[in-house]
Amino acid sequence: MSLLMPQKPDTAPAIDVSTIEHSAPWHALKAAATALQELQTKDGSVPDAAHHGAARAHVKTITAAIADLAPAFPHDAAYLAASITDFDRWAREGFGVPDFLDSLVLFQPQQHRTDGIRHLVVFPMYTQNGSQNRFVEALLVEVIWPEFIAHLESEYTNRLFVSLRLLDFTPGYDTNSAVLFPETVAMREIPTFTWGAIFQDREAARYRRVVRAASEITKLDLPDAAARLLEDQSLAEKTFVMWDLIHDRTHMRGDLPFDPFMIKQRMPFFLYSLEELRCDLTAFRECVAIHKRLQERADAAGDLTAAEAEMLEHAALVQYAVIFDRIFRFAITGTRVRNYDAVGGQLLFAWLHQRGVLHWTDTALAFDWAEVPAAVVALSDAIDELYWRSIDRPKMAHWLAAYALVSGVLTPHPASVWARGLSDDVLAGPPKGYTDQVLDDEFPLSMFFEALEKKMRPVIESTTGIRGTD
Repeated sequence: MSLLMPQKPDTAPAIDVSTIEHSAPWHALKAAATALQELQTKDGSVPDAAHHGAARAHVKTITAAIADLAPAFPHDAAYLAASITDFDRWAREGFGVPDFLDSLVLFQPQQHRTDGIRHLVVFPMYTQNGSQNRFVEALLVEVIWPEFIAHLESEYTNRLFVSLRLLDFTPGYDTNSAVLFPETVAMREIPTFTWGAIFQDREAARYRRVVRAASEITKLDLPDAAARLLEDQSLAEKTFVMWDLIHDRTHMRGDLPFDPFMIKQRMPFFLYSLEELRCDLTAFRECVAIHKRLQERADAAGDLTAAEAEMLEHAALVQYAVIFDRIFRFAITGTRVRNYDAVGGQLLFAWLHQRGVLHWTDTALAFDWAEVPAAVVALSDAIDELYWRSIDRPKMAHWLAAYALVSGVLTPHPASVWARGLSDDVLAGPPKGYTDQVLDDEFPLSMFFEALEKKMRPVIESTTGIRGTD
């Protein structure tokens, strides 16, 4: 053998986790998972035996790539090993409905909330606001957890909350989905869920694009701090982390009728509108309180730590983010079929307008910013009182009271049965009769939003699959 011939190394060079999205194993995994999706049916299975040979080849590529990538993720070693086992069992048993419970229970990202730490995530799963198919999806993600958020979480405890940045992904996330939830994974039984993740980079990026366009269309003169959010992706990401941390924990806190969200129960969609809006407005009012407390300390003593100074800054930014995301994006995104997020955005806009702190005059939008916090908190108070009173109400009476709150601000559809009054037969009957009478578009867009939606439609559509680097 020539001494000039290069010698084959005993082991492959270690993969640099900081650039892992550009590595050959990741690209092989992503391509194999994408190809495997073409063979899967909605429940994740590959029922056609003629496709099993190709499916096995794709699974073999996936598991080999996971093995190659695993050393870059020592904190996920047990999960990645179990993932390979789950894939091998799925192939060995003939590609029926996949069961990845064993690997799912070992994936615990909430235990590693360290800014910049990365994860490889591979599961058969559907993606909320994306695909409802339980296809094999693969993601590379990075944790966003700045120091001030760690301090904030000690006060607003939310051990399940994980904040992530998307690095690369398979087609299920080339959509509007901005969450990673364990309940979306294909599995044989439902365990106790210990985490839920939100992609703040995606939320921040689409916020920046949408609000920039909407403010130009409506001739809105943005305050300097709000304008900085549109120019700085990192600033916007941290703002959304603060917002979502408080929002997420609010779902199970407060004077609640019982379980306010009741996601698996059938109920009028405007109930979801109020619950999501309640959580957003709680984040808003808490940020008003945080800002007031820290600003008073800074003015009196000027002894804020670096984390507290950043918290003070972002407490003000969250207030702008809640208002503009709600009225400019939520209100006009998606279809008009039981779109509860849209109704929440419409409700906030109309509430502020009717209280004289938001103005649409001479085809220009303006806010009386000094008066806005009190008006937003007043809406939060109204929803909180609805919940407090509903603890003593039957379910359907709560539904009717909630409708009265929403319809007192938003004009229902002219054909609304609820607005005219439900018949005695419906009122005396089961809950199904109530929900059946709710129109898909019970609260149509106002003329303002109808015109804005037409101008904003291309911008909204362009945010599909967006990430922080776009």
